Formats: sequence, structure tokens, C-alpha cells
Amino acid sequence: MAGRVAFVAGASRGIGAAIAASLAAQGASVAVAARSEETGRIPGTIHDVAGRIAAAGGRALPVPCDVTDEESVQAALATTVTEFGGLDILVANAGVLWLGPIESTPLKRWQLCLDVNLTGVFLVTREAIPYLRARGGGSLIAVTTTGVNMTDRGSNAYWVSKAAVERLYLGLAADLRPDNIAVNCLSPSRVVLTEGWQAASGGEIPADMVEPPETMGRAAALLAAQDGTGITGTVQRSETLLATV
Repeated sequence: MAGRVAFVAGASRGIGAAIAASLAAQGASVAVAARSEETGRIPGTIHDVAGRIAAAGGRALPVPCDVTDEESVQAALATTVTEFGGLDILVANAGVLWLGPIESTPLKRWQLCLDVNLTGVFLVTREAIPYLRARGGGSLIAVTTTGVNMTDRGSNAYWVSKAAVERLYLGLAADLRPDNIAVNCLSPSRVVLTEGWQAASGGEIPADMVEPPETMGRAAALLAAQDGTGITGTVQRSETLLATV
């Protein structure tokens, strides 16, 4: 990853923070992007994550970014490119969780899931593409969930929004192959007990169903190393992907 620049959206905690740390450990310069500049109800800020990366010898830049705001996304990516000289990798990880059944889902929760989990991915991806194209290729990664396939367990706003992201990225892979840009989705194979998950869910998860966030970090680093000639147009599960290499 030496010489490469990564922008990780939703990197103030959880999976995003683990991915940012993994990319930085492999030599990438990483923009740690999220709304969380100050500690709030859920622990973790972009400054905390960037500070840990720097303390470990990596290069990181905390970048405020609201993925639902077009101008905020544009400014965050422009700041990253100005600071690091370009962009090679985008990880679209920012997300909100709502697992309640459809009939009891408030409209504002439904809309929030779509705004953050789907439109947010659209915005950061759309704005990143020209920068990757200018570098001659790169890698786009969207973080999704195995829940998109669990139709036997009903429906909820979170799974629906993530399923739409997978369709977006699978189609985008075909569009961007001529530009040497890899486009893939990545989800945990099991449950990652992030700060956001624990705050929103609170349910007990059996130990054998839990996956450490570092597994997602290693899997994302593998996909981040791809371009249009490698792995592209796929939906990957972290542990399955790592078992193949």
C-alpha cells in the first residue's frame, strides 16, 4: 500500500476504524472520515482513530464528512487529495442501523437508513471516481451485510438499504472496468460487535457468531489492493475471502 491514498467513510469507530488502521499499517495514507469530531453518545471520533494510527507509525488525516451532504462529501475528498496528492482507494462504510419490522418502522428511520446507507454510498462513490480515474485505476469498496440474503427472517430498513448498495456496486463494476477500477462489496461473515451495533441492538450474540473487526480490516486491505484487472464485481464475505488467499 506504500504510496497509495485511501478515504474511509464512517471511520470514527467499529469496522471503519479497523479498516483505516489496517490500510495504514500496510503503508497507505488514510483519510479518516466521519461526522464524529467530538465524543458523543457512542464512543469514537475521527481524531481518536487518526491519533492511534499516527502513534503506530502510520499516516492519517482526520476529515469531517457527512455522507448525506453533497458539499460536505466534495470538501472532504478535496481536502484528502490536497493533503495526500491523489486518491486510490475508497471505502464506503458509513451506516446507521435499524432492524425493526417494517410495520413498526417510523418514516424518519426508514429515510435515515436510505439517506446514510444508500445515498451516502452513492455520493462518496460518485465524487471519488474522477480522482481514481486520474490515478489510472484503483479500488472502490462498499461495506454491506449478510442480512441482505436473510429473506426468511423478514425485512427491515437496514437490510433493504444494503441490498440496494450491492446492486449499485455490481453494476458499477461493469461501468468502471475500462477505467481499471475494481468495485466490490464486503461484509462480515459473522456479527461484528461495533459500538454502533451495541448501542442500537443490545441483543445477546453467541460467541461463535462474533467476528473481530480486525478480520474486516484484513479483508478490506486485500480488496483495496485490487484494480480492474483483479477481483472486481463481487460481493465478498470477510472470512471466506481471507480463506482463499
